[in-house]
Amino acid sequence: MTSKQFICAAAFAVAIFFSACGPKDQDMTVTVTESVHSAAPNVNSNVSDGVVTLTGTVSDEATKMAAEDAAKKISGVKSVVNNIVVTPATTTTPVTIAPSGALQQGVIDATKDYPEVTATVNDQGEIVVTGQVTADRWKRLKVALDALNPKRVNADSLIIK
Repeated sequence: MTSKQFICAAAFAVAIFFSACGPKDQDMTVTVTESVHSAAPNVNSNVSDGVVTLTGTVSDEATKMAAEDAAKKISGVKSVVNNIVVTPATTTTPVTIAPSGALQQGVIDATKDYPEVTATVNDQGEIVVTGQVTADRWKRLKVALDALNPKRVNADSLIIK
């Protein structure tokens, strides 16, 4: 064997040795998953060739970054692809339905300038509107009736011209 062949064979052997010594994806997956889940329990991780891909949803940007930082700290991780989606928790404001007595008085007051319309409050807290009205006048009346916070404004029997 010539010295040139020997040097090439030795370089190849060293390259194989060092590539085999680095952390394997399978070994890193367990460590990455544990680390990421401690920062963000709803986040999944996948390791391929030392690249960690994070997916899932979190409620804020800080948790998203904490998961990424947790993955970056693991030995052997080359880079992190952070595909985590931030979906803030939504808060709903409860709708307050006006009591029927106050609602009935509000309907009387709201419809006093609309003699062509009859509006009543039924037992379910709905305002039932009947009669005939122009589209422009109906828009204004509807705004006034909605402001009374009924369960519903039922205009199924109303004729709009």
